[in-house]
Amino acid sequence: MYYLPYNLNLKFFSRDLRNHSTPGEIKLWKRLRAASMMGYTFNRQKPLDRFIVDFYCKPLNLVIEVDGPYHFYSKQRIKDRERQKILEGYGLAFLRFTEEDVLEKTDWVVEVIREFIINLEKNDPLLYRKKRVNISNYLKSKTRSSNRPG
Repeated sequence: MYYLPYNLNLKFFSRDLRNHSTPGEIKLWKRLRAASMMGYTFNRQKPLDRFIVDFYCKPLNLVIEVDGPYHFYSKQRIKDRERQKILEGYGLAFLRFTEEDVLEKTDWVVEVIREFIINLEKNDPLLYRKKRVNISNYLKSKTRSSNRPG
């Protein structure tokens, strides 16, 4: 994995994007957040290099993009391809879905993501071991916090 540059100037813009997410991004985020996607943690509207991606999972080196109608204009398609190529140069994998698919075929979108993760785990046993450690730490922290006197 390469070092991923982080543009601090994008931090506030990414926060603003999180507060103004599209319906598809909101719906997918509900399925990805809180390590609910097979134990992996995703960030949303994550600055990477000089770009902001919709969803990012660091352990998987995975970017997930939800493309609304704007992304189908030819100029934007070219920009999206160039941006993706740059980020793939850092070893990141991309999954792209249309806003319409996320809204209307959510279970299918989630299944595609799950299959992608399963294939990554099959090809990288260390990844699976890391995930198990992360889940175990997560469960321990939940147990400790639920045992605290209220």
